[in-house]
Amino acid sequence: MTSATTSTNRPLPIELPDAPRIPGLRFRRVDLAADAPGIAALINDSSVIDGVELALSPEDVRHDLEHQANFDLARDVLIAEIDGRIVGEAEQNVVVRDGVAVHQWNGWVHPDVRGRGIGRALTRWVERRAREAAVEWPEPQPHELGAWVDSEIDPALALLESEGYHRVRYGFMMLRPLPDPILEAALPDGLRVRPVIEADHRRIWDADCEAFRDHHDSATRTEEDFERWFTMPNLDTSLWRVAWDGDEVVGSVMTFIWPDENEKLGLNRAWLEHISVRRAWRKRGVAKALIADTLRMLREMGMADAALGVDAKNPTGALQLYESLGFRQHKTGLSFRKAI
Repeated sequence: MTSATTSTNRPLPIELPDAPRIPGLRFRRVDLAADAPGIAALINDSSVIDGVELALSPEDVRHDLEHQANFDLARDVLIAEIDGRIVGEAEQNVVVRDGVAVHQWNGWVHPDVRGRGIGRALTRWVERRAREAAVEWPEPQPHELGAWVDSEIDPALALLESEGYHRVRYGFMMLRPLPDPILEAALPDGLRVRPVIEADHRRIWDADCEAFRDHHDSATRTEEDFERWFTMPNLDTSLWRVAWDGDEVVGSVMTFIWPDENEKLGLNRAWLEHISVRRAWRKRGVAKALIADTLRMLREMGMADAALGVDAKNPTGALQLYESLGFRQHKTGLSFRKAI
């Protein structure tokens, strides 16, 4: 990863061939030390208007951009600003999914300046940058652009489709009120849950990677992904539930609580992430027991609801499992692809 420009060296402007003519508008590389608060404000303001339940801190922004796999901070982020105020941002990194090098990207335009061509200019910049990265890629995989968009953000959907992207799959954000009754479910005989210690991080991670490997569109994880996960702000592995069969990790539910986000959004929510069971232990009620145990723990902590994300066509029957445990669809996200 290349270091970002330091705040003592203001990044030079970048000329885009399709930049709209807006007084004071310029595009430039990121200066992460100086730009993190402005990027966080841009994302948070956009999320409020778009109905996306997300609130990032500058620390979150810095962590995410400093721990990306297959990513060059100096080349893979573009800032749009008007008279020094950040009004747009786009970023891309490469994730290998089922043998395809996917240039996954995110982009935001501030609500105050939407509809004026900034989003389209950022979208086209991402494609040009992805083409450069594809030429430099050391492996022979095919390359595609990839983006996830909330199904209710109509302008973003229209922009992607007008630029030649097509819908490939969809997933749900699901919610469960924690005061509701929680199903009783026990682990199979011989399995047990024990507290997570740092010495077990690698085995838990490797087991989770193995469990997700046979899912549709599964990502090949890297060492940078491991470092990003275990250096995440507000990481508290005492919230995790990991089942063991002797010294073998069977499955896990990795739970996160984001206090700052909850405060900003007026929520009291926990997120169940990376719910997985290795193939040899599936169909025995392991995931159901771990999730039920997690829900009881969160209710005892005084949390109001639990959230998770799921692929609508998850091959392990995860959607049906979550519904049986009281989760209901809350938001729908759409995955778009475009060949490079």
